[in-house]
Amino acid sequence: MRLALYVTCLVDLMRPSVGFAALRLLEATGAEVVVPEGQTCCGQPAWSAGNRPLAVALAKKAMAELEAYDAVVIPSGSCADQIRNVYPQLFADDPHWAERARALAERTHELTSFLADVMKNDFVAPDFAGSVAYHDACKGLRGLGIKRQPRELLLKVRGLSLKEMPDCEECCGFGGAFSVKFGEVSTQIVDRKCDAIAAAGADAVVGGDLGCLINIEGRLRRRGDETTRVLHIAEVLAGGGEG
Repeated sequence: MRLALYVTCLVDLMRPSVGFAALRLLEATGAEVVVPEGQTCCGQPAWSAGNRPLAVALAKKAMAELEAYDAVVIPSGSCADQIRNVYPQLFADDPHWAERARALAERTHELTSFLADVMKNDFVAPDFAGSVAYHDACKGLRGLGIKRQPRELLLKVRGLSLKEMPDCEECCGFGGAFSVKFGEVSTQIVDRKCDAIAAAGADAVVGGDLGCLINIEGRLRRRGDETTRVLHIAEVLAGGGEG
């Protein structure tokens, strides 16, 4: 199987370690993994902002770069949701592009869903000496049904204790441009998330969307919490988030 790893803008610019961790996980499945050099944005921010022409242009670019692979794997529920659920909507009235969008959508997977539901293989579990609470990101949970998969994978990690936080499915307040346009509301929402993390009493909070994690970590630190670690699930599963 020849896979394309779509690393996402935030991973590329803010935390490349997530991309390298995802690469190690995918290579461990025995697949040939390629990171297309020309990849840029999937168009999700443009779509969310109502800029349909830009979202269409970026979608066409992404499709041209990704459609030659057997599967596309993304360490982000929001970007995976954009390709799987929004691309077919964008081109519903264009027969040529609609078929290409549908075909790519069917071969695109969020990372934990790909590992747990497609490959279904046992990976060599790393060590993690500590407890984690998992944050369910909105797009992954509601757009893709990502709930069971990350927890199944985390429970295979040696030494890891999984603690469920209260209201783990609540939004973290990021929402891309939402956190910029509605800063006060976003802060109230992420404060609720930080309270839930504290109530869980875990050593680390783990998630599958870097946007959520950056927002959560920033607020934790501003509230004076310098000890709770904030990790992408790829880092934990690949052994890069050792306790």
